[in-house]
Amino acid sequence: MIKILVAEDTAILRDSLVVVLGLQPDFTVVADVGTGDAILPAALRHRPDVAVLDIDLPGTDGLTAAAHLHEQLPECRVLILTALAKPGNLRTALANHVSGFLPKDSPARTLVDAVRRVAAGAQVIDPTLALTTLTTRPNPLTPREAAVLRLYARGTAPREIATQLFLTVGTVRNYLASATIKLDARNRVDAIRVATEMGWI
Repeated sequence: MIKILVAEDTAILRDSLVVVLGLQPDFTVVADVGTGDAILPAALRHRPDVAVLDIDLPGTDGLTAAAHLHEQLPECRVLILTALAKPGNLRTALANHVSGFLPKDSPARTLVDAVRRVAAGAQVIDPTLALTTLTTRPNPLTPREAAVLRLYARGTAPREIATQLFLTVGTVRNYLASATIKLDARNRVDAIRVATEMGWI
């Protein structure tokens, strides 16, 4: 019997996943949670074989939770099921020892098959996303450029960014300019679009 933990913040989708997975004769859903902070405590309590995690969760995000699971419960394999199926997120997921990565619009039978394969020790990656990731250039932004652009994308003014990151306003503007150039973007707004679509911020 494959023991499964489900982490999804949208209640109706979480309930649907529990039902779909629970219908399989060789599956048992031992826990379902709606926040990222609840993943590790539930996993340590129920010892699942597979954790099916969303990325965009309240509290700890699914990719960070996957890293924590690998550290504290390495026998629990992680399958990411997300609407944020982007090359940058896949790269981060693989760096965090995730065993599976599927978009949320995958058919139920694909998810069921993926859970079985992941539980058996295989790695399951959506083929379209894998191809996109292989043919996409790596993140050209430095960590500081990404941090500045991320804050700017949230509507934080350059002066506030400078205060938060202990930089001068001129340095913040320089980081925004260099990020825009590296992303081949027309302007800062376009740079945010490119970096977000690629999962770089």
